[in-house]
Amino acid sequence: QVQLVESGGGLVQAGGSLTLSCAASGRIFRINAMGWYRQVPGKQRELVARQTSGGRLNYTDSVEGRFTISRDSAKNTVTLQMSSLKPEDTGVYYCNVEQFGMTYWGQGTQVTVSS
Repeated sequence: QVQLVESGGGLVQAGGSLTLSCAASGRIFRINAMGWYRQVPGKQRELVARQTSGGRLNYTDSVEGRFTISRDSAKNTVTLQMSSLKPEDTGVYYCNVEQFGMTYWGQGTQVTVSS
């Protein structure tokens, strides 16, 4: 099993910044990708940003240019730097790890952006 522990969520005003962090531990052998997803009530969980072991980056269009994902492969951590936050960025953010075809999730951290 792989355990993920997230931190860094909170309440911020529109235009502000937050950084989310996630640390993976447990049976880690070769992580293929680490990323962040978010979910709001009544909607499906959606990809926010993802980085593969080969360094390929994916961002959802709405955060392009505002959010930056970075991964430390040696420490098995991933961070999401969020700036110019908007109320529509509000949601529960989940850390995600892909390894050997398995997907692991963190417990989620709430991000609330007030207008």
